[in-house]
Amino acid sequence: MAGWNAETAAGPLGNGAVTLVEGTSFCISSSNGDILPGCPQGVFVQDTRILSNWGLTINGQSLEPLSAETKEPYRALFIGRVPRSDGYADSPLIVERLREVGAGLLERITIRNYSVTPVECLIRLSVEADFADVFEVKEAKIERRWDESPRPNDGSLTIEAVWEEISKGVVVTAIGAQVEPGALTYRTVVGPASDWKAVLSVVPSGDRADHEGPFMHPDLREPSPSDVRRRGWVAKIPVLHMSNRSIERTLQRSYDDLGALQIVDPDHPERVVVAAGAPWFMTLFGRDSLLTSLMALPVDPSLALGTLQTLADRQGRVVDPVTEEEPGKILHEVRLDVSSGLALGGKSAYYGSVDATPLFVMMLGAVSRWGFSPETTAALLPNADRALAWIRDYGDKDGDGFVEYARLNDQGLFNQGWKDSWDGINFADGTLAEPPMALCEVQAYVYGAYVSRAWMAYDAGDDSLGAELVDRAEHLKKQFNEQFWLPDRGYYAIALDRDKRPVDACASNMGHCLWFGIVDDDKAPLVVERLMSPEMFSGWGIRTLASDMGAYNPASYHNGSVWPHDNAIIVMGLVRYGFVEEAQRIANALLEAAEYSSGRLPELFCGFDRGQVAQPVPYPTACSPQAWAATAPIALVTSLMRYDAHVSRGGLWLDPALPESFGQLHITNAPTGRGPITIDVLGADCSVSGLAEGLKLHRGHRPWMTELVDQARQNTKRMSEG
Repeated sequence: MAGWNAETAAGPLGNGAVTLVEGTSFCISSSNGDILPGCPQGVFVQDTRILSNWGLTINGQSLEPLSAETKEPYRALFIGRVPRSDGYADSPLIVERLREVGAGLLERITIRNYSVTPVECLIRLSVEADFADVFEVKEAKIERRWDESPRPNDGSLTIEAVWEEISKGVVVTAIGAQVEPGALTYRTVVGPASDWKAVLSVVPSGDRADHEGPFMHPDLREPSPSDVRRRGWVAKIPVLHMSNRSIERTLQRSYDDLGALQIVDPDHPERVVVAAGAPWFMTLFGRDSLLTSLMALPVDPSLALGTLQTLADRQGRVVDPVTEEEPGKILHEVRLDVSSGLALGGKSAYYGSVDATPLFVMMLGAVSRWGFSPETTAALLPNADRALAWIRDYGDKDGDGFVEYARLNDQGLFNQGWKDSWDGINFADGTLAEPPMALCEVQAYVYGAYVSRAWMAYDAGDDSLGAELVDRAEHLKKQFNEQFWLPDRGYYAIALDRDKRPVDACASNMGHCLWFGIVDDDKAPLVVERLMSPEMFSGWGIRTLASDMGAYNPASYHNGSVWPHDNAIIVMGLVRYGFVEEAQRIANALLEAAEYSSGRLPELFCGFDRGQVAQPVPYPTACSPQAWAATAPIALVTSLMRYDAHVSRGGLWLDPALPESFGQLHITNAPTGRGPITIDVLGADCSVSGLAEGLKLHRGHRPWMTELVDQARQNTKRMSEG
């Protein structure tokens, strides 16, 4: 199987599929609540499918779906009816399935009889567990066949399985059911205008079992552990009210999804990080988790700190061509429980990412602004310096000043930036570019890493290191603008290929370069003009690839689709360079797109023009919820608020430029590192209350790291001259 290689497509989930997620656990089912065998559906706990068939029939009939409503990201209510055997349309039997996913599955089945006569019901649930690894399910390649031993008990079914020397198991509890291998059966009579209920649970057994019990509310009336955790998350994050209810709903959905996607480091339960996305990436990804928690800083800075600490513990130490680990490198992906032999190299971590390492350093600089103790951030400086050493010693193997990538084995990712599909990097004529490749946005991330670490050095009084890193940053910026700029095209090359030729496709990647300030001021207007051109801007957002490029395909993964997080980063860059109207236009488009998916932006959607198709066209296998897509609305709004903090410099910055359509914005419980504050915004007007002593509100933009570094260098120069 392909293992870590994401170049293989996921199979379709089925029409109307419903995904529930809680931490590393998730459930995918059909619209009537059934989990269909042979489909990429099921209940997954720690990357293993513990339930592969969960089909409900009443008197031999499958349910006709009526409604599937997600109450919380981890809970849904399915409503269906039992088809009549006499051919009449309306059925008196309505079935409700209230389902929650956590450390397993909990489901309450309610059958309501709306007739005036009693109805005999034979209720049957088919049950299977194949213990397939998440990769096997994603790629529809179930390679292992487990030796299963189903063991019926009084009110429960235990399925134990062995493959080679690995043992797994699951326990299905169904009090009152007749239990046999593969099925649970109830026989009852539902009286007129009455109902019948049953509660069932499915949990891993053996080493995977949660000995405290995953569900503490068998009647579903008391709060579940997930409810309690969610309430704790809600209590610590901002409370938002907007006169634009649609945008308010989207932001609330973002909060909910971020809460549901949180996972903990098993070695440090106090650390919380964000999984990349459901259904296939419910684990820590370096790039995804860093960018997500960076955009979520105004909501919960602790996510960023937990991500940095967790990645630091797993920072590369040795050279391993199989996993692509190298000293100082930040991992691409770590799986908590992939069975031996299935992950690349049989290990749990894969390091094939060219951008996670500079993003780690840049993130530390951002976290240092949000009020954590100096000791907390200082503890991570050695990791940042090892990351910078990787940039020098391994990221730039040919010594040309740019960070490149080329996979170290034929099972790794061919492309190792955020556009990591096999065909994601190409020339304007559609020809694939060949690695080693230096991506334009990666050079911007490296520039940001140098500047961020330089500022932290100056702030700690290490002027020598600060000056050295500033020199590196300035040299990189000059070199970048000379070699990546295409003067005859008016935009930056997406990359330099193995022969150092500019890869001349017009792609969204250059928008990331705006965010970090590596773009020369005289080139920024041309970049923005190209980004906002009809070839790039679909009306719903900026495409990953311009429509006049040879590889353009609006229904591709990376060659013409629209990614919300990509657009949010571009908006941040536009605001930085003063292109506020363009930033507003993109933000409006994306937030309007969210209205077509119940307020939730998916991982990506197709790049068809808005004038051609009146609503966003879904990408068939997009993750939803997905972490950086969930954070995109937050980044869009806070960027246009021009809201940021630098607590150690005693300030919050706010200079709103929200579109008129956003209406009034009222935020309470906003974190600052020194206590919560309240923010009110209407158009360009704003006020803040609750600021702690020593904090001051500033209008205008927060000083960029580049500006702070320049100030520090000038101060050092004046002191040396004095």
